[in-house]
Amino acid sequence: MPEPTSSPDPASDTPTTSGPTQPHGADRAPGAAPPRRRARGLLGDLARLWRRGHNVLDATIERNEQARLHAREVGLSLEETGTRAPVPAAEVGPPPAAPALPAVVRTRSTTMDSLPSWLVRGGLGSWLLLGIGIIISLVFFLTSKVVPVFIGMFLALIITSILQPLVNLFARVMPRFPATFLALLTALGVVAGLVTYVVTSVTNQWSTLAVRFTDGIHTIMDFLEHGPLPVHITQAEIMREIDDLMTKGQDYVTQNAPTLAGEVLSNAGTLVEVFTVLALALFVTIFFLASGGKMWRWFLNELPARYRQRVHRAAGAGWYTFAGYARGTVIVALTDAVMAGVFLQVVGIPLAAPLAVLVFIGAFIPIIGAPGAMVIAMIVALASKGVVTMIVVGVGVAAIGQIEGHILQPLIMGKQVSIHPVVVIVAVALGTFSAGLLGAIVAVPLVSVLWSVYSELHVRDTPVVGELPAYVADRG
Repeated sequence: MPEPTSSPDPASDTPTTSGPTQPHGADRAPGAAPPRRRARGLLGDLARLWRRGHNVLDATIERNEQARLHAREVGLSLEETGTRAPVPAAEVGPPPAAPALPAVVRTRSTTMDSLPSWLVRGGLGSWLLLGIGIIISLVFFLTSKVVPVFIGMFLALIITSILQPLVNLFARVMPRFPATFLALLTALGVVAGLVTYVVTSVTNQWSTLAVRFTDGIHTIMDFLEHGPLPVHITQAEIMREIDDLMTKGQDYVTQNAPTLAGEVLSNAGTLVEVFTVLALALFVTIFFLASGGKMWRWFLNELPARYRQRVHRAAGAGWYTFAGYARGTVIVALTDAVMAGVFLQVVGIPLAAPLAVLVFIGAFIPIIGAPGAMVIAMIVALASKGVVTMIVVGVGVAAIGQIEGHILQPLIMGKQVSIHPVVVIVAVALGTFSAGLLGAIVAVPLVSVLWSVYSELHVRDTPVVGELPAYVADRG
């Protein structure tokens, strides 16, 4: 490639000239600016250096492109030679000489070439893991900023997965939108009926429960004072402790009245936020049930064609697992509530229906929900019937939990959610420590969906069957 010719200085209207320059330092005061011609000459040198570097870069790119095209032509000629019909041996002449490839001049070795391959792979893997960790942290950070929206969407998915079979049933005899509203009204009617029944039961048994609760308190005090425990506490000491607690509570309220008032206002804002989340969940649920298929089809059409099948498979596996978990949890919770209500009613525990509803709610909270409901039921039994009844209630509720874990859970959710109990415990612990009660509720379905998507997209090797050989140390 020819050398670039000199051109006029872009910083001036006239070309730069070479030759001796007249000194003007004597005519200029000390500290004055340099002559304009010298500045223009410096700019001209910089411009020429820029053009020369640009020309060298263009030449390098052109040489690499020619080498790539030449390699492609050689590959095509080799393919044609391999697919050509066989030529008789008499006609085969000496092989043509391969055209010479342009020489690639390697000026220097890079740092990557001087490092071991395992170190390079480890470094790249570390950067990839760091990037994945940053992305996951960013997702959690953004989710923490919009927790109400996340809760609303999660509730919408739960309600959609539960009511979808009912909507499909109603849609056989009516359009989709009327079927959606009819299913929602049916669900609201069932929930309202349960709440009405619980409130009516509590109201009817309130006076009897108050008397029994007072008797239960006296029974507990007598047990603490005259029971077989090594430490005896008199009723006077218990009343004195209760009076001290009441006094401390009153002092705390008096001293922190402004703070408590601010918390009340904050709780009022929280109440508005709760209604907003419920409204969002209801609104999104209506459209998910009525036109969820159309929305998903639109989303797939926005993706490149080569990704649609994989995304559809992954989303289908995730939704199958999530819906199975939600429906199975509702069925298991309802079964637990019925068994607990019947058992408490047979034992004679007051407020059996509200306690059954509490068991129903606790079934949605993995690991800690059922034990919490059991403890509350035992406290009510202790206050109303005594220590023996409390033990009976504890054994009965524990037996119901065993039936749930060993019979109902594998039978109802065995195919949809197949993750190890250790994974469940670790996921619930991580969710609880990171997001409290919400994290404990969301952890299991989230891990189940992620595992289902991974299992759908991951190509597994041949599994290991039988017993593994024992390890034998051979150290020479």
